[in-house]
Amino acid sequence: MASEKVETIVAGNYMEMERAAGGEAADDGGDDHQAGGTASASASRRGGGGKTALSSLFWHGGSVYDAWFSCASNQVAQVLLTLPYSFSQLGMASGIVFQLFYGLMGSWTAYLISVLYVEYRTRKEREKVDFRNHVIQWFEVLDGLLGKHWRNMGLFFNCTFLLFGSVIQLIACASNIYYINDKYDKRTWTYIFGACCATTVFIPSFHNYRIWSFLGLLMTTYTAWYLTIAAIAHGQVEGVTHSGPTKMVLYFTGATNILYTFGGHAVTVEIMHAMWKPQKFKFIYLAATLYVLTLTLPSAAAVYWAFGDALLDHSNAFSLLPRSGLRDAAVVLMLVHQFITFGFACTPLYFVWEKLVGVHEARGVALRAAARLPVVLPIWFLAVVFPFFGPINSTVGSLLVSFTVYIVPALAHMATFAPAAARENAVERPPRGVGGWPGMFAANCFVVAWVLVVGFGFGGWASTVNFVRQVDTFGLFAKCYQCPPKH
Repeated sequence: MASEKVETIVAGNYMEMERAAGGEAADDGGDDHQAGGTASASASRRGGGGKTALSSLFWHGGSVYDAWFSCASNQVAQVLLTLPYSFSQLGMASGIVFQLFYGLMGSWTAYLISVLYVEYRTRKEREKVDFRNHVIQWFEVLDGLLGKHWRNMGLFFNCTFLLFGSVIQLIACASNIYYINDKYDKRTWTYIFGACCATTVFIPSFHNYRIWSFLGLLMTTYTAWYLTIAAIAHGQVEGVTHSGPTKMVLYFTGATNILYTFGGHAVTVEIMHAMWKPQKFKFIYLAATLYVLTLTLPSAAAVYWAFGDALLDHSNAFSLLPRSGLRDAAVVLMLVHQFITFGFACTPLYFVWEKLVGVHEARGVALRAAARLPVVLPIWFLAVVFPFFGPINSTVGSLLVSFTVYIVPALAHMATFAPAAARENAVERPPRGVGGWPGMFAANCFVVAWVLVVGFGFGGWASTVNFVRQVDTFGLFAKCYQCPPKH
């Protein structure tokens, strides 16, 4: 019995992963070493050709830094432009508190997802399962640890959220480009950018987003500080008022948009799987969140200070800032970043579809790209149907994000480690300072209760009411949502 326990603890020290990843330095010039050793070896082959120094620099990423850039870049994209709108609904104090609170809660549940991924993968590798031509996804983690009913629940929420997350990126592209070129209405721009974003089918996996993640974060950083400095330089508009919060509907709508902001870890498993050593992920999302807060807090606070209640009718912060070369540059950079974020949200959907049609393990990029195209069509269609930039974020946040990245991971962690044997043989022990397993369970119960009541309950009610108002006011297939009248 004692020897069996020792063996379990050794395996729980990532012995399988470290052995697979240990060939990183020796295998730097070959095609067979990829994320986590065996896990994503196929990513390089799927990308085609030998690994040159240039392609390694720009294309083949799997380090801790790549994961940090991916998390930070994916976490804050178009939502940066809607946070001042949320501040006008919440008020300054509540807006700041909710950002800090949901940032911490999002980092916690991202940590839970990483723990479950490592637990699942370690168990499977003990059974000699080979992931060389297979990308592990969240629903498969749930299936392996808890069974098919959890798998189906994870698959439904994750796919639906990522579908609408991609829709939101398309809507944001049309909303932003309109402020530098109003020759076409926003619906026409949605058609155009839908075709542009469809080119993401050629990016094999998250392993190949190295340069895009880096550039995406630079673009968001520029935009955030442009908003901050431009708003302060502009000063407060004449007669500015800061009356929020005034209505409960608006208050919880704004809160759920912030819940959505820090719920970008629906792709955590795919990002981890693209790493050479996934066990090092642990607190990467927290580090990414801390950086993101340096962008979201100053920009949202500054724009709200300058324009106040005017933001209640302008969900895109660009719409209130005077046109200039700096603003146009921010718009263009955000457009490129939204293309990148579209790829982040869509790539897990591509993987699911590939597995469904049986081409996931194919090595031909053209075949997989062709198979992925049907995934883009419903996204394109829904972006035209619901062009409500801003309100749709809150609706998706309350109805989908609340379960996808908060409630389900917390419940899954508790269910996985409920048996004493599972806790004893756990690959990842509770971090210091949380009170061991009882502290972990207490924190998870709090997350479930809070998000279920405040996020899904009140937030779902408020965001749905607000969304229906947008439909009643502008109608479905709105040609140009919140466009100023042309003179």
